[in-house]
Amino acid sequence: MSGEQRVDYLVIGAGPAGLQAAYFLERAGRDYQVVEAGEAPGTFFTRFPRHRTLISSNKVHTGWDDPELRMRVDWNSLLSEEYAPLFTSYSPRYFPPADDMVRYLGDFAAAHGLRVRYNTRVTRISREAPDGTGRGDFLAEDERGDVLRARRIIMATGVTRPYIPPIEGAELAEPYSEVSVDPEEFTDKRVLIIGRGNSAFETADNLIETAAVIHVAGPGSLRLAWQTHFVGHLRAVNNNFLDTYQLKSQNALLDGEILRITRSEGADGEAGEYRVAVKFSRVAEVVKEIPYDRVVLATGFRFDASVFDEDCRPELTIKDRFPAQTDAWESVNVPDLYFAGTITQVRDFKKSTSGFIHGFRYGVRALHRILEQRYEHAPWPGRDLAATPEAVADEVLARVNRTSALWQLFGFLSDAVVLPGDGTARYHEEVPVDHLHPAVENGAFGPVERYLAVTLEYGADHDKVNPFDISVSRVHQADTSGLDGRYLHPVVRLFQDGKPLAEHHITENLENEWDSEEVHRTPLVRFLAGHLAAPQPPAEPTATGRP
Repeated sequence: MSGEQRVDYLVIGAGPAGLQAAYFLERAGRDYQVVEAGEAPGTFFTRFPRHRTLISSNKVHTGWDDPELRMRVDWNSLLSEEYAPLFTSYSPRYFPPADDMVRYLGDFAAAHGLRVRYNTRVTRISREAPDGTGRGDFLAEDERGDVLRARRIIMATGVTRPYIPPIEGAELAEPYSEVSVDPEEFTDKRVLIIGRGNSAFETADNLIETAAVIHVAGPGSLRLAWQTHFVGHLRAVNNNFLDTYQLKSQNALLDGEILRITRSEGADGEAGEYRVAVKFSRVAEVVKEIPYDRVVLATGFRFDASVFDEDCRPELTIKDRFPAQTDAWESVNVPDLYFAGTITQVRDFKKSTSGFIHGFRYGVRALHRILEQRYEHAPWPGRDLAATPEAVADEVLARVNRTSALWQLFGFLSDAVVLPGDGTARYHEEVPVDHLHPAVENGAFGPVERYLAVTLEYGADHDKVNPFDISVSRVHQADTSGLDGRYLHPVVRLFQDGKPLAEHHITENLENEWDSEEVHRTPLVRFLAGHLAAPQPPAEPTATGRP
């Protein structure tokens, strides 16, 4: 080992999540180091997406002067107190080129003086035996034999290995990460693309003009992002292929399971035609063998845990694609090992936005606050206010009308209003909902008798309703009942000892402006007045906000 350095925090990966973590560590004056295998930040975006166009919204013109509001429609910028640099100054395109992301991340790292060591690929992570504190240091060794010793690790490496589904003969298919993006190579070919996500449909759209036949196949029902509000489901920008299927242009969406892939040998000794056995889901489980010239595997990626020694290797979950995590983004089986970025989507899998920059940037900020509480004895930022219905209502409405965090990481992050029971209240922003309850129980927010969780949420079963079906009614914009609505709206819930007591829904609004005295403030004040006066025994919550 030719060298060794010791830090409190080692961040592995200088993509968006790694740089975001580094920004907060740098600002707090912590002892940290980022290591990155590539020669610059954002190595992932030099290769992906393969067709070089991001599908993360870049809305430059908003009509708003408030930079916090603008972050509601800026899906690519990282967080900073200075609101700079912002990705929106790098491209005017709503769906910008991926190369602009590489440029932006390099500038963000330089602008904030982040400590990143490039061309440093970690090849092994081990852990020493426990010391006097009960926990030993991590040892991260790179390809040169240099060792970084760290008390804690934040893994921000993303999902770097293709996920190979358990299909017989899957190795015969061309992986999305390697297949040619030149549509001319597919002229007059019969093509099967295995996968139901955006990478599969991005690939299909690229081949529409040249391929003879394109089939996109996978199990389960196709989920559309405009209906589910999960941006990992099929985006409209990638669904041109569906037109060619439903309007009878030789292409098709196959609903079913791929059982096996075989390939014959051609007359010249080269690989020949594929034969793929498909078990259809909606035709009495019929199995049909279909011939193809090309087969592409676009089934996503997974986290690579192979660099960890067995005694400190994180447990995996969801088909071994992601590291299993606690409510503090910590490994469930390796203390002091934390995760940031797209691999944190396990916490809100296919429900919110932790898998994407516009979601996990706020997750990283919350992670930083958790680390500050745990290791640096720094309290979660908060502000005092009077525990009166009017004061609390005003604070809640001010926040929901401006916050980008609750807007982007909907249903996952909450603002917490803690009530010690002495006539005061304290407002803490952006606490993960599933972390809030154990944190209160463990005293992380001081003495608490009851507490409120404020979120922005879509209504119950919102993903099961076609939002364009006018036969399905919606809550009136002037509704004051406190009942649930389907579109994004504020929700205030009251808890005691981790158990829900009551909840109040502030009605949805076309402009997302909750500033009406009659419609928004007065019903909220009335709800709070009934619950802030004195502790109550836990009871089942009701939809009207009345226990």
